[in-house]
Amino acid sequence: MRDEGQHMKIVVIGGRGLIGSKLVTQLDERGHQTVATSPDTGVDTLTGEGLADAVAGASVVVDVPNAPSLEDAAVLEFFDTSTRNLLAAEAAAGVGHHVALSVVGTERLTEGGYFRAKLAQEELIEESSIPYSIVRATQFFEFMDRIAADATDGNTIRVPPALIQPIAADDVADALGRIAVGSPVNGIVEIAGPARFRLDELIRARLGTSGDPREVITDPDAAYFGITPGERTLLPGDGARLTPEAS
Repeated sequence: MRDEGQHMKIVVIGGRGLIGSKLVTQLDERGHQTVATSPDTGVDTLTGEGLADAVAGASVVVDVPNAPSLEDAAVLEFFDTSTRNLLAAEAAAGVGHHVALSVVGTERLTEGGYFRAKLAQEELIEESSIPYSIVRATQFFEFMDRIAADATDGNTIRVPPALIQPIAADDVADALGRIAVGSPVNGIVEIAGPARFRLDELIRARLGTSGDPREVITDPDAAYFGITPGERTLLPGDGARLTPEAS
């Protein structure tokens, strides 16, 4: 583990997104030289524009981009091309640690195009010469509204009763930050929240607190981002790092 007092240049790809912006704030507070990149800053991993300058002198690169499209072919092209470009720029710059955010259970979710793309991204990282840490997170609490929207048909929402162990975006950023300043694990770390819920019950409770009139229908055959999960498909393994329960 690196000394926390040793300040490093850390580049956050997707540094203006939900997780990236929180991570940048946390790393800045710890005194690191943080560079937040996005296409808006002139750094585009898909075209390679600005990458060499961005990663020059960096000790660590944390990759948390938002794919511009979730359509199967487009999202695979994005993660494949972007990851290849990023790893090539890092190798040329001598970056010592590549940290990527992925999804718990990716290898079990390959009927969905997004998850196939994330698995392809992971494989490129594993095959690279750059020391790495892949951080697989469970679904974010902040995405519950998005899940409900995707499952809405008229005034009803059909979701499966799959078990889910969601995590808060702040906790994802905290875990990424701790791993980024540590030694590469050259493997996969799973992170998750402390409590399990059934997805249909969690969505139903979320709508209830916001006064949303839509009806949640429990449907074991309902899709979840292109897959039909079983009861335990979305759960982390026994060795996952769990965030502390709120006091």
